[in-house]
This record gives sequence, structure tokens and C-alpha cells, in this order.
Amino acid sequence: MAKIRPLEDRVVIQQIEAEEKTSGGIFIPDTAKEKPQRGKVLSVGPGKLLDSGERSPIGVVEGDEVLFGKYAGTEIKVDGEEIKILRESDILAKILK
Repeated sequence: MAKIRPLEDRVVIQQIEAEEKTSGGIFIPDTAKEKPQRGKVLSVGPGKLLDSGERSPIGVVEGDEVLFGKYAGTEIKVDGEEIKILRESDILAKILK
């Protein structure tokens, strides 16, 4: 996959697909699956430029697993793979392991 460097406070996310079956063992057809709202951070921008000329630090790093809003960000295709670019403020939570 091509390397993408986001600008400002944007983050590049690889979406993690929804589960194929429920915990009870029932398979979910593609038509009934929700849009994935979970992803892995691939790349992080330098941070938003503040009035003071400094950059605001971003709270996620490459490799973090995050939750984001259902319709947040912009989906694009790079080298045949779908990724999402969104602002740091669209990230709802970091998944702790």
C-alpha cells in the first residue's frame, strides 16, 4: 500500500471489518452487516497549527485501534484497499488491550 501522510490533525484509518457471525454462532449476511466503526491507525498528521505557531499533539499513534463515528471521515481507495481519512476529533475512543 502507498504511504499516505495526512495533514494537520487528520488520521488515516484502516477499517476493521464487522464480525461474520454472532457470539451465538449465527452467520450474518453481507447485506445485514453494519458499516465498520472500528479501525487501526495507519498514519497520523503533525497536529493542528495553533495561533502560537506550535502544533497541538495528537492523542493517537500508528498501530492504535480506535472507534469512530458511523459517518465520520472520507473513504478513499489506495492500491485497491479502502481506507478512511478523518479528523482526530471524529475519533470517539481508543481501544485498550
